[in-house]
Amino acid sequence: MGNINRDDMLELTRRMTLSRHCFSRIAGAYLDEDGFVEGTFNRHFQRLSPVDQKKNLEIAKEVPFAETNVELKEYAFRPEEMKPGGIWQMLMAMKESELKNDALLDVFYEYIGQKHRASGPYAVYLFYGSYDVPLQAKDKESLWESEEVYSFLICAVCPVTGDYEPGKPQSGFLFPAFRERSGDRGRIDVLKR
Repeated sequence: MGNINRDDMLELTRRMTLSRHCFSRIAGAYLDEDGFVEGTFNRHFQRLSPVDQKKNLEIAKEVPFAETNVELKEYAFRPEEMKPGGIWQMLMAMKESELKNDALLDVFYEYIGQKHRASGPYAVYLFYGSYDVPLQAKDKESLWESEEVYSFLICAVCPVTGDYEPGKPQSGFLFPAFRERSGDRGRIDVLKR
């Protein structure tokens, strides 16, 4: 387990406002307390109404905004998790497809349904985003040139009430981990409350 630099998380969350967010896609599923999928959705983020964009941005921000190294912890993938057919390969494929492969997402929802224990119905929200990481000068001032494009997934698992209204995420992740202003595909930041 590694330590997460809070400044890295703050850098990401500064890009999670209505005027300058970095998300292009949102997908998800609603599951019953036994982990069976009751419905799914997959939309282009920009096609959501401003009210829905704001509501979903609040859900996405909960993961990197969580208390660093307490609720949000960094884990390195074990070699067996990175073999063909492992969870790492699934996450990489989801990221590379930019959440546009519904069959792959269905497999992921089933995986979550098998692993996550809940006392009631819940929702799995997935966000795909990309962030043009600007170069920084030695004095930490941002330069206009891009250092890399950090493409990432945020997953938030939220209890739901009534008409599928999501509560505060109880678990989730940021993949790949954002370390030293760069993506680390061998690590994942996991939220557990």
